[in-house]
Amino acid sequence: MITFKATKRNLLKLVFLTSLMGTVPSFAHHSTTMFDHNKSVVLNGVVKEVQWTNPHVGIFVTGATQPNEEPAVWLMEMTSPGNLVRDGWKRTSIKAGDKVEVSFSPLRNGSKGGALKKITLIDTGESFTTNIRSAERANLE
Repeated sequence: MITFKATKRNLLKLVFLTSLMGTVPSFAHHSTTMFDHNKSVVLNGVVKEVQWTNPHVGIFVTGATQPNEEPAVWLMEMTSPGNLVRDGWKRTSIKAGDKVEVSFSPLRNGSKGGALKKITLIDTGESFTTNIRSAERANLE
């Protein structure tokens, strides 16, 4: 059995160690190597959902990459909301129900998703672009 003597010094050590454990995850960040940035795929479909949240905005699109392909739900990952706003995006730029054409870098493992490069609203022709690699790199410097 481990005992802990509740002295002021031990409590200060405990508080210090606990605060260190809370800061470690804030330095962590995944890379974008899961996407094949040398390839570009086009997806035509309808926006199912937009998750405007940190650390990455996600847009779920139901559609297909080939004319005779069965539609599926694809997840398009982007940078943070703050980075997108600085690039001219608004929370309401893309909404559920919008018909879209999406250009993206696919996931290397073949899953239904990728890093969004450009999304065009079919009804208006308005386009929005982003580059997850350059946006994330700027925040890591």
